[in-house]
Parts: sequence; C-alpha cells; structure tokens
Amino acid sequence: MEVKLDKQYPLDVDAARAWALLSDLKATAACMPGAEITEQLSETSYKGGVKVKVGPAVAQFGGTVDVLQKLDAERKVVMLGKGADKGGSSASMDLTATIVPDPANPAHCILNGSAAVIVNGKFAQFGGRMMVQVSEMILGQFVENFRQTALAMPAGAAATAPVDAPAAAVKPQVAGEINGLAIFWALVKGWFSGIFGKRA
Repeated sequence: MEVKLDKQYPLDVDAARAWALLSDLKATAACMPGAEITEQLSETSYKGGVKVKVGPAVAQFGGTVDVLQKLDAERKVVMLGKGADKGGSSASMDLTATIVPDPANPAHCILNGSAAVIVNGKFAQFGGRMMVQVSEMILGQFVENFRQTALAMPAGAAATAPVDAPAAAVKPQVAGEINGLAIFWALVKGWFSGIFGKRA
C-alpha cells in the first residue's frame, strides 16, 4: 500500500538555522520520537531504528537511510529510508524536504515536505486513509521538536559553523518512543468514521 504526503509547515525560526539542523541527519533523526541513528555506513548512508510502544508492548523497526541529494544552495535534501520489524512488516519512504524563507516574515521559514510511503505487512491492513492520519500526527510531533531544536541553536553560528556543531549541541526534549496509544486511538477513530460514513 502506498501513501503520498505533501505538507508545508511554517516555522518561527530563520532559514539558516533550520537548514543547519535539517542537513544534519543525526540531529534531525533525534527530533523524531522513537527514531535513532545507530551507525554511519558511509558519507551518505546510515543505519538506525524506530521504537513504537503500545502499553507494555514494544515494537522495534530497523533499517537504513540513504541521502540521495543534499543541495546547500537550494536548502534541499532527498532521502530514502527502508525498514522492517521481526513480525514481517516493512516500510519504505522517499522523502524530499526543502527549507524556504517565509515571504511574509524574513525571520521565519517554511519546511516543505513531500513523501511517498510504501507499507507492507500488518500495517497495510489499516488502509490509506488511516495511514495518512497516523503519518500526519507523527509528522506534527516531529515538526514541533524540530522547531524547538532549531530555535535553541545559536543564530550567529548557524551560517558559519560546521553543520554538525550547532545542531548536535542541542538535544530536543522528545519522547523516548512514538506514542503508540495515540496512534491506536487515531486508527480506531478513523475505523469508526469509515463504518458510519459508509452507512450514511
């Protein structure tokens, strides 16, 4: 099953600091609840995982992230992520993210994200509509963590210091894993909405 997302997130932080963070994959991954980069395989390839917790149960997804393109002049990065869990479910995501200045406020910027997500296994049974709802909720958590981390970076150092330095110095206050109960509730609500919508 494939889900496509195309989102824009206004950020109350300048484009230089936002790009310094986005171009540091390890720091950006730290903004995603439950995500972690565990090993750098090459200059453009990384190994990592995502932990999802629902009550006492914990699911661990392992995989790789490859940076296909990183264009500093355009503040654009293209990545491909692939992963699987022990239960046989797998997922891949082709993501393009761009930082652009906010035309209404030069001190702010906009994070543009376009992604194609392919899910196989037990998670595919939830259907495209609910997967979009879950994806948007997770992205909302990520963007808020990203915003807070970028704001905490030194404004003057972002444009001149090495990319890793300002981002790695700031640790976002994020959850240890993705909130599985919130995801489950979103799925339940979407399921009921689908049933009653069909009856109506």
